Amino acid sequence: MEIHQLTASLFADKIGVQRSSISHILSGRNKPSLDFILKVTRVFSDVDIQWLLNGIGEFPKSTIESPTLPAKDPTNASSVVDVNGKKIKRIVVFFEDGTFDEYHK
Repeated sequence: MEIHQLTASLFADKIGVQRSSISHILSGRNKPSLDFILKVTRVFSDVDIQWLLNGIGEFPKSTIESPTLPAKDPTNASSVVDVNGKKIKRIVVFFEDGTFDEYHK
């Protein structure tokens, strides 16, 4: 909250939880639920879920650029992309709403 210069009330409004939930978590009365943690990580892209849950990693998280793959149609089973001498077996695409699509060779 401090990094984003938000009060507890504004933070609660921004992630879509009741203000009392923030108060209870900050006072130590309650622990954050998984739903709460997911809301935080959806709204604040600089918060790493592993850091939030386990204290592993860094905050704010640094962005890691993923390698760019050659443009191929992942739905075409005959398309095989060779990356660094390895053939792709499966591609999984994760969406912000928590859903994903999976493409197999």
